[in-house]
Amino acid sequence: MYDVNVKYKSGGKSKTYSRKGFLTKKDALQHEAEMKAKLTNPAYTPPSAVQRKMTVQEYMTEWIDRHGSANLRPSTEASYRSHMKNHIFPYIGDVFLNQLSPAMLDDMYRQLAEKGLSQSSVKYAHRIMGVSLEHARRYHYISSNPARDILTKFGKQSKTPDPYTVDQMRQLLAVVMGTEWELIVVLGGLYGLRLSEIIGLRWRNVDLAENTFGVVEQLPFNTPANTTVISEMAPVKSSERTLPITPLVRPYFERHLELQKEQKRFAKQSGNLYFDNDLVFAKPNGSPKRRERISANFGQLLRHAEMPHIRFHDLRHTAATNMHQLTGDFYTVGQILGHSLKGIGIQLQLSNNLEAVTAQYVDVRMERKLYVLNIYHEAVLGSSEKT
Repeated sequence: MYDVNVKYKSGGKSKTYSRKGFLTKKDALQHEAEMKAKLTNPAYTPPSAVQRKMTVQEYMTEWIDRHGSANLRPSTEASYRSHMKNHIFPYIGDVFLNQLSPAMLDDMYRQLAEKGLSQSSVKYAHRIMGVSLEHARRYHYISSNPARDILTKFGKQSKTPDPYTVDQMRQLLAVVMGTEWELIVVLGGLYGLRLSEIIGLRWRNVDLAENTFGVVEQLPFNTPANTTVISEMAPVKSSERTLPITPLVRPYFERHLELQKEQKRFAKQSGNLYFDNDLVFAKPNGSPKRRERISANFGQLLRHAEMPHIRFHDLRHTAATNMHQLTGDFYTVGQILGHSLKGIGIQLQLSNNLEAVTAQYVDVRMERKLYVLNIYHEAVLGSSEKT
């Protein structure tokens, strides 16, 4: 048998609430938590029987369904769901919500770190727990937020990795030459495309006759992992743009096109289904690639090549930095990257006089983009192409 004794103050006097005879420790702890909240907060409303039996996974799934689409960007919601599925539910998903303790969270964070998850990813999981549990506290599902009382100490975040230099980009492209990675790295590191824009690029938007391609759509962030057919694309995050295919980059497009044709022929000969989504980057059966898998595999690629660690998104910063350092043409670089006029104006310290930016820079010709890209691509690819 278990007893509950709760000390509290009322009217300036110390009092004790007692109740005896609980058959299980679980029932005693649950009653103790409810009475502590009730006796220290007159506005407290006890959770319903359904809420008392709700697991962490049930609550967080309901929470992200209700809170996510209304309050989070699609990319953030997708990231939350991925972390919950892979890094939270396997450890505490079956725990009853009102029994979750700071010690359980500390133990989960320790296991994630021992598993090899980066500190930033462990801290991100804690951030998700903190927000979702705070909402549970406000709804009176729990009396306190256990994420506030953890003992785990997260060190200072390491600084953002430096973008790759021209020499490092040359080294990286030598590593991926002749593999399925080469065009992905070219578009990320030599054009500055976002990963969502790369895996959403379709052949209908690539014009090899005119040596241009359009960045006009991206793969939706909420695409399920087992999706085979894409019915609708999402708009790009920034401005739609048309970019030139430089002479040094054209062979990468041609090789990748031949690789995909070969995959289609193999699928047909072997009697396997091929899902033709018209995607430039697809799995061997034509279905869309997963951005999470590409990001993870990119990290492994760099480790095997013994190159400094950067995220795939840092290739975008690499392209921006190198193009600007080589040409000094901040505005054209911004247009290549799809930056907004306002953002470019701020970068040019003309944010209070955007009319001047408009008059001076808006008419950026394809020739100017080609000029800037040619200089950068020649610096990275020129020597390797000539040898």
